[in-house]
Amino acid sequence: MILQNKTAIIYGAGGSLGSAVAKAFARAGAHLFLTGRHLDAVRKTAGEIGATGAIAEIAEVDAFQEEAIRGHLESVLRKTATVDISFNAVGVDVVQNIPLTEISPEDFVRPITQTMQTRFLTAIAAGKIMMQQRSGVILTLTATPGGIGYPYTGGFAPACCAVECLSSNLAAELGVYGVRVVNIRSGGSPDSSVFKNAIDHNPEAMATILRDMKQDTMLKRLPLMADIAETAVFLASDLAGMITGVTVDVTGGTTAGLNYRANTQTFTQNR
Repeated sequence: MILQNKTAIIYGAGGSLGSAVAKAFARAGAHLFLTGRHLDAVRKTAGEIGATGAIAEIAEVDAFQEEAIRGHLESVLRKTATVDISFNAVGVDVVQNIPLTEISPEDFVRPITQTMQTRFLTAIAAGKIMMQQRSGVILTLTATPGGIGYPYTGGFAPACCAVECLSSNLAAELGVYGVRVVNIRSGGSPDSSVFKNAIDHNPEAMATILRDMKQDTMLKRLPLMADIAETAVFLASDLAGMITGVTVDVTGGTTAGLNYRANTQTFTQNR
């Protein structure tokens, strides 16, 4: 178990991806502290982890409030020797599918401000502790628009770019203390709650959207939540001890170049 004896804090652990990462961390042996603004979903995640024999402690924490974050970290340190892993999976509301020429300034700016507020506050709070203990890993998460131009994504795309910039800059500052900061760029998981809800509400349209998204990948398939969670486990472990200051792309190759023109028939015909 590659995260044995590691203390991991997950913000937004009640969400589908936060929950998936929490369960993967538990399987890897981490001592988990799960937080959220509403405890019902977090309690459900902790219960599912507990059913496997692992232990996850929960706390109601508003990850947009500096004092709440700091107070929770202090309570964790009273129980453990270190804070080894910090991962923020807190979601924000985003208005998309509107051209930038038509979206309101408020709808464009809001997700950028909210995303950066919670990511900055949790990363800096963990970073201060990790600087003193001279070890630790801070993980952040973005999506495909962080790596390529992606139309009709509103303020979500620049929010992703901002998080990736924060991650690399923070890594540059904390590296001398032995602290690693790594960002994971996801391609959008079709088994996440966001996609499942969209599929339930509009199955025909989502079938087309998911087909096109798969075609935009090099592997012709989208990453599932398990793919993101297992990547997070690896990056949080000592096996990734020399990886910092970068974004690890788990989009199936989408942000390396849209290759929807490439298919198996093309290669067959050219032989």
